[in-house]
Amino acid sequence: MILSDTTIKQLIETKDIKISPLEPEHIQPGSVDLTLGSHFLEVDSTQFSSLRLDEKITYRTIDTPVITIPPKSFLLATTHEYIKLPNNLSAFVEGRSSIGRMGLFIQNAGWVDAGFEGKITLELFNANALPIELDAGRRICQLVFCKMDQEAEKPYKGKYQGQKEAVGSRVFLDYELQKSVK
Repeated sequence: MILSDTTIKQLIETKDIKISPLEPEHIQPGSVDLTLGSHFLEVDSTQFSSLRLDEKITYRTIDTPVITIPPKSFLLATTHEYIKLPNNLSAFVEGRSSIGRMGLFIQNAGWVDAGFEGKITLELFNANALPIELDAGRRICQLVFCKMDQEAEKPYKGKYQGQKEAVGSRVFLDYELQKSVK
């Protein structure tokens, strides 16, 4: 079940959902708009001939209030807001339609697990033939909350818990890779 604005407001008021900072006008009929932070990561392509799932990736950090994403380019970004979900709610992260219509694809693997806490790392891809300029503080995506049928037995405590800026892939830490190392 997707939560309505009324339920979202109630859960924020009772502090079951935490979003900080939060502008009241960012609460939409069935979602909450989140804004772009000023921390970005770009894969350091000078370090690799290809990327592998079992190797740590080196990123170049960019801290700036305005960033231009060249055509057909990929960046990691972060939300300005820090969120905390209870153990009975998950959330979808969706790009704003108005921004998608410019050719900017916004993703975060699309899902935030119950129990997650932190800023959300966003994957940005400019599918347009023109550069796209983005300003920190602008609404970039929306969080759609889903009530689970019951509280998670094992809420999220993974490798991205508590992140406060854009965080690169940690796929090299996946448990199946760690088993093969031992």
